[in-house]
Amino acid sequence: MSAHLRIVIVDDEQLSRSVVREYASEDPTIEIVADCANGFEAVKAVSELKPDLVLLDVQMPKLDGFEVLELLGRDQPVVFITAYDQYALRAFEVHAVDYLLKPFSADRFQEAIARVRERLRAKTAPLAVEEIVRDARPKGAPAERVLIRDGANVHVLPVDKIDYVEAQDDYVAFKSEGKQFLKDQTLSAVEATLDPKRFVRIHRSFILNIDRIAKVELYAKDSRIAILRDGTRLPVSRAGYARLSQLL
Repeated sequence: MSAHLRIVIVDDEQLSRSVVREYASEDPTIEIVADCANGFEAVKAVSELKPDLVLLDVQMPKLDGFEVLELLGRDQPVVFITAYDQYALRAFEVHAVDYLLKPFSADRFQEAIARVRERLRAKTAPLAVEEIVRDARPKGAPAERVLIRDGANVHVLPVDKIDYVEAQDDYVAFKSEGKQFLKDQTLSAVEATLDPKRFVRIHRSFILNIDRIAKVELYAKDSRIAILRDGTRLPVSRAGYARLSQLL
């Protein structure tokens, strides 16, 4: 007898959710604990219900599947549901992520579920979320917003509102208009998503929005201080100053 599997279905299309429900109903060991029509509902449901598996559509408005994955984190087992997308499929293959390509059959659905059960039994290593998200997106424009999960809530922070980003142990802190938003991410991963013409790594622990600079002062022989318009003072390393000087 297979273990009981609690799942959440996430798809903005009612018909697609109905198909998954129908396929899941054929397996008495599967329990659908939530049925979500968008990414915000999904983050809330998964945070509160802690399912064994999320069946997650990639192409959704407001929050797409990769943004939902980024918010849920590396410990959440996921099977992606997607229409054909060359970048996504290539990334799923490279990172051995389970996916269902629309339209899919009941047999293919059960195959994916069986694979998930095997991974759960084997306690497979967590997903490499940042790498999957990076590789699954078409290469293009820098991010226009940052998504930050706060329990069951999601903060959507436009990059224009970011003053600076600071590394704090295993997290990064986005500083914006006197508030701080923590995210489980590396500073290097943040740097890779931001516009290099507007955001610069001034120090191993800081990325700065250059629009916020009031002045840069010499602090010691090889170091400087960036003084922001609100009076905040941030360290600038020698390498950081070289990068900053190219943009100012």
